[in-house]
Amino acid sequence: MAVVASVKKSKTPQPSIEALVDLVSGGMEEVNKLILSKAGSNVELIPEIARHLISSGGKRLRPMLTLAFADMFGYRGDGHVVLAASVEFMHTATLLHDDVVDESDMRRGKLAARKLWGNQASVLVGDYLLGQSFKMMVDVGSLEALRILSEASAIIAEGEVMQLGAAQNIATTEEQYLKVIEAKTAALFAAAAEVGPVIADQDASMKAAARTYGLELGFAFQMVDDALDYGGSSADLGKDVGDDFREGKITLPVVLSIKRGTDQERAFWSRCLEENDIRDGDLDQAIALMKKYDAISDTVQRARDYGANALGALDQLPDGPYRDALADAVAFCIARVS
Repeated sequence: MAVVASVKKSKTPQPSIEALVDLVSGGMEEVNKLILSKAGSNVELIPEIARHLISSGGKRLRPMLTLAFADMFGYRGDGHVVLAASVEFMHTATLLHDDVVDESDMRRGKLAARKLWGNQASVLVGDYLLGQSFKMMVDVGSLEALRILSEASAIIAEGEVMQLGAAQNIATTEEQYLKVIEAKTAALFAAAAEVGPVIADQDASMKAAARTYGLELGFAFQMVDDALDYGGSSADLGKDVGDDFREGKITLPVVLSIKRGTDQERAFWSRCLEENDIRDGDLDQAIALMKKYDAISDTVQRARDYGANALGALDQLPDGPYRDALADAVAFCIARVS
């Protein structure tokens, strides 16, 4: 069993997203009802697989961003609820697809859908959810919101292909890694935040500030996840520690370790990640190299830098409880590993 390089956590009270959860609780109740309704189908396997993942938890941070940014500007109507549900369907679809591509066994602490129903069913149900997502976007009647979310969907798919190209390639650079996580993670955070002021008819500066907040938060969120894969626990991740290593993913802790390492150490990474020749004790060795070169702690610091950028974007938005709660969300995302 691997010895995980646990990242020390402060004894001070941990940041929370409770304020954000409380502010959007009414909207999220409607979002959850809509999600369950739209996940239905006469084809029995579709709701069975969709609800397996939907009911398994998750913080639903992305749809909460949509609700919070719409509410911040006093939006009246149900369009933000529909768009928030659409955002969550997009996210759920990408999880179903990702688990097939990555051959993952666990998702949110449960068996991945592909392990229970197979790869084909998981991919096709993901496609169904994407279709439902776009139907909901159209129902809202905002061409701008439709453009933003549809562009995000295309960017996410590009990111998945980019990640395939980077997987098991130890020559992957930090710049290439950033392009992958911008597409796979940050793009949906950005879109989820931006459509709030869009349907609230705000000016370009407010839309840009919301988008920047979401984008920077998305970068920070993914970097923390990548650090947790080597410095966290299965409870933190909802999957097994070291899954990225076993799947040959080239994340920032790996990129930094390879860049700073010796030729002999690069040969180790090549054997494990490029040749997929992982032996007993290799995960321990990988974590030891990351500790040697401060790769995990530097990944967390980069996440903090992106979090600071997100807070800077918030400074341009109206003061009040929503801005405070969105700032708490940044601190919460970072504190998962700090």
